Amino acid sequence: MVTWIVLVLILYFVQIYFAGYFVLAKEGLVAHAGPRDTIPSGGLYGGRAERALVNMKENLPFFFVPAVLALVLTGADMQLAVIGAQMFFFARIAYVAFYVAGVPWLRSAAYSVALLGNILTVWALWG
Repeated sequence: MVTWIVLVLILYFVQIYFAGYFVLAKEGLVAHAGPRDTIPSGGLYGGRAERALVNMKENLPFFFVPAVLALVLTGADMQLAVIGAQMFFFARIAYVAFYVAGVPWLRSAAYSVALLGNILTVWALWG
């Protein structure tokens, strides 16, 4: 489980820099390194990457809390918790790809799989 928690954390950091890449590519290094008194636009794909990042920020507590509880609580079904964490991780990768590419139905399906992964991780807490 620790591996999946760390991988989700790495995915979060990748999303942060992925969204920032679009602003950097559009504005340039000098403007990007400054105080950014105005928030620059990343364009179409940058905006999508930023919104996917916001969605990840909203969903992280619903992943991390049950994942850590599965490690701490005795009697949790660790195999089910790991399957839930794996579903969350891989579905979130697909979600970002589909969101940035602008694929609406597959994006929603990927979100649903990630949500189901979270539900399985919570369910695992009851052993």
